[in-house]
Amino acid sequence: MSRFQNSTLREKYGIPNNAVITIGGTVGVGKSTFTHALADQLGFRVSVEKVDNNPYLGRYYNDLSRWGFHLQIFFLAERFKEQKRMFDYGGGFVQDRSIYEDTGIFARMLYEQGNMTEEDYRTYTELFEAMVMTPYFPHPDILIYLEGSFDDIIGRVKERGRPMEQQTPVDYWQDLFSRYDSWIASFTSCPILRVNINEYDVVDDPSSVESIIARAAEKIRLGRATRFSS
Repeated sequence: MSRFQNSTLREKYGIPNNAVITIGGTVGVGKSTFTHALADQLGFRVSVEKVDNNPYLGRYYNDLSRWGFHLQIFFLAERFKEQKRMFDYGGGFVQDRSIYEDTGIFARMLYEQGNMTEEDYRTYTELFEAMVMTPYFPHPDILIYLEGSFDDIIGRVKERGRPMEQQTPVDYWQDLFSRYDSWIASFTSCPILRVNINEYDVVDDPSSVESIIARAAEKIRLGRATRFSS
C-alpha cells in the first residue's frame, strides 16, 4: 500500500486529510492511471480494484450467464470490505472504481441482456441495498467521474491490449458506454465532479490535475457542509 504523505496541493486547496475520493468511469477511460496520479499529488494512499485474486473473472468472459452472478457477488464483498478498510484507516484515500457501479451498471446489464436470472438479480440487488444503501455505510466525499467520447475510450481499450478485452465485441463496449452515461446522470450517493479525459495528461504533465483538485476541494467542502448541517 502507498503511504500517506504531506502534500502542498492538499494544504493549498484544503482537501481534508481524512477525505475519501473515488474515481469512476467506464472501462478503458483511464481510472487506474488517474487514481495513482491524483493520489501522488495529494499524498494519499491508493485503493485499487483487486483482480488477481478473483477466481471468476476469466471464466466470466468465457461464459457470462454461468458466472455473472458469482462475479458480482465476489466484487460486492471485496468492495464492501475495502470501503470499510479505508474508513477504518481514517481516510486519506483515492479509490479506483466505486462500489455503486457494480449494481448500477454491471449487474443490471447482465440481467437485462439475459445473462443473470431474475431471481439472482433480485438477490443481488437486495443484498446490495442492505449492505450499501443505509445511513451506516461510509460513502466517499466525492466521485470524480472520468468521461470522454466513445471513440476516445474504445481507442484506449484497444491500445492497452488486454486479451480478454480484445476478444469482447465492440457492441458490448458501446452498450457499457451508454449505460455509464445514464447511470451518472441519476447518481446521488455523494457529490460528483465530471472531468473530461482531454482536460489533463497525467503521463506527460502530472501537474495538470491541479485544476481538478481545486474543483474537487470545493465540491468536498460543500458536500461536508451539507452533510454535517442536516
